Amino acid sequence: MSKIAFLLANEFEDSEMQVPYDELKKAGHEADIIGLEKGQKVTGKNGKAEYTIEKAITEVSASDYDALVIPGGSSPEALRLDPNVLNFVTEINNAKKTIGAICHGPQILASANLLEGRTITSYPPLKVDMINAGATFKDGEAIVDGNFITSRTPDDEPAFVRELLKVL
Repeated sequence: MSKIAFLLANEFEDSEMQVPYDELKKAGHEADIIGLEKGQKVTGKNGKAEYTIEKAITEVSASDYDALVIPGGSSPEALRLDPNVLNFVTEINNAKKTIGAICHGPQILASANLLEGRTITSYPPLKVDMINAGATFKDGEAIVDGNFITSRTPDDEPAFVRELLKVL
């Protein structure tokens, strides 16, 4: 089974973490919650979920994982400012490993300069930002382009998980 990194910080969209995390683990995959500081407790923006960061971004390597999932909410905004996060995501991409990003998750891909020539979706108000980062924006519940799987909102979680499970 695959080993999956989940990038997380405070104010994530609760279900965009919970649903993929639970479903991928239920399917037999291993998952690590990675953030800026090991041991930090992070809470969803709706207060319905709380996780503990299991590994700091400085402790992990892309070679440790088969895939990466980036939940949305405000979490990506905090993570995209950290050069270690951007390096990790770039290394995952360079290795052609699966990257799933939902809602605001693609902001990290934009900050890592990984969207040029890619077709993605995201939270709809980010459309202009994604286009400005070089992506072709497509409005759909789960857009697959190479190793990228992107989705828009919590409503798209079933399609997002389905596409992740297909490649894992």
